[in-house]
Amino acid sequence: MINNQKIVVVLPAFNAEKTLEKTYREIPLDLVDEVILVDDKSNDKTVQKAQELGIRHIVLHSENQGYGANQKTCYREALSLNADIIVMLHPDYQYSPQLIPSMAYIIAHTIYPVVLGSRILGRGALKGGMPLYKYFFNRVLTLVQNILIGAKLSEYHTGYRAFSRSVLENVNFIANSNDFVFDNQLLAQIHFAGYEIAEITCPTKYDKDSSSINFKDSFRYGLGVLKTSVQFLLEKTGFFHFKIFQQH
Repeated sequence: MINNQKIVVVLPAFNAEKTLEKTYREIPLDLVDEVILVDDKSNDKTVQKAQELGIRHIVLHSENQGYGANQKTCYREALSLNADIIVMLHPDYQYSPQLIPSMAYIIAHTIYPVVLGSRILGRGALKGGMPLYKYFFNRVLTLVQNILIGAKLSEYHTGYRAFSRSVLENVNFIANSNDFVFDNQLLAQIHFAGYEIAEITCPTKYDKDSSSINFKDSFRYGLGVLKTSVQFLLEKTGFFHFKIFQQH
């Protein structure tokens, strides 16, 4: 705990057998109260590895539902365990678990209710091996999103995020996509609800075992990101209304 706030780390897992142990070993378990792993019907031994590591809260999807659906389960489970602070960490070892204390501290002391680990602040992205085309589209999409949403984030596409309980209770994340665009819909909801977001510099590790979507899926994701930002603008101006921006 930090400041009497219960901290739960959620791991949305899919074929993470090779990287799960490295990720889990660096989670500061003296500070983190619970770790939840949600397996989205992996084709490898992710679940067996999680059991060997002693992860107590393992949730299995009976079929592959998608990255967004995995997060929905993660957040529902964390809230059911009475988490005050929920940290979402990919188990592919792309992000450093050692930043969990810093991210949780910001929320526990009510400085900001949401914290993102940004690969773009500093030189972490390219230095850590982010493919150049991904970096380029990250920058372009983030620029467009900042204009449409009226924010000033360094990136919207990081998979390293921490939330206060109240944020997840007050945005309708269940209405979001089950696919990769879930991440951006959630940030759009958070902005729409008026929550402020902090960012901290996060070193990034891209290697052969890190999860990554292919170019075709990246293109589809980019279109979904732009659609979400336009929906945000239309909702904000009152021209149209969309389910994701409605309260539960």
